[in-house]
Amino acid sequence: MTTSATPGQAASGGATGGPSQPGPPASSPGTRPPRLLIYGVIAVVVIVAVAAATLVIVRQRHAAGPRPSGIPAGISTSLANNMLLTPLPHQRAPGFTLTDQAGQTMALSALRGKAVVLEFMDPHCTDICPIVSREFVDAYHALGAAARNVVFIAVNVNQYHASVADMAAYSREQGLNTIPGWHFFTGPTSSLAAVWRDYDIQVQAPNPDADIIHTSALYFIDPQGREAFLASPMTDHTAKGTAYLPAAQITQWARGIALIARQLAAPAS
Repeated sequence: MTTSATPGQAASGGATGGPSQPGPPASSPGTRPPRLLIYGVIAVVVIVAVAAATLVIVRQRHAAGPRPSGIPAGISTSLANNMLLTPLPHQRAPGFTLTDQAGQTMALSALRGKAVVLEFMDPHCTDICPIVSREFVDAYHALGAAARNVVFIAVNVNQYHASVADMAAYSREQGLNTIPGWHFFTGPTSSLAAVWRDYDIQVQAPNPDADIIHTSALYFIDPQGREAFLASPMTDHTAKGTAYLPAAQITQWARGIALIARQLAAPAS
């Protein structure tokens, strides 16, 4: 079993099968919160002769608190809490140059002028990555005409499945290729590892047959190339370890992603 750490909190243990609970939001903008390993499936645990690879996300229960400062006006306090939305101090987002699912090599700086929604995904993931992928597709549709000013991107965390073909296959399977501004970036392990480090993404991939364990973090980058917000995606699991999120929560997350991206992409008045 794996537990997750919410941004700025230490990991805490918990039982399998329960719902994920939002953790307390940050109270003010600041430096990136420290994170531990968050998402993935660890090991095979034998219980009553049943082997199961299980990931459990534990979010600490909390009472409703005051609204964090720096949260966009259009985002309700409950939605901000559910997303663990944290304002960042608008520092320049670390740059990188990688190759996307279409074989196009580009730099992050090439996306200046648009709001960027950045995640870290495993193209062989059957856990949280497909859930976030659906939220991306739904957020794209929720953006409407504003979608032309927003780019959705992901950086590969699986060094053993790092080909352009792997990125393309996952993009097709998850419907992400229906988003015009979608890029699933990959590259040499050394280049990927540099991006993971720069964005505080921890990855454990001991061998090609092992499950990839990685931080799942959602960065919102403004059109000037500055980090604006950080969110912490969530999922639940069945008793058998299958990842899922109720449709209402996927819709809520997609709405939140779209609201933040739309505000970042909007021209200054």
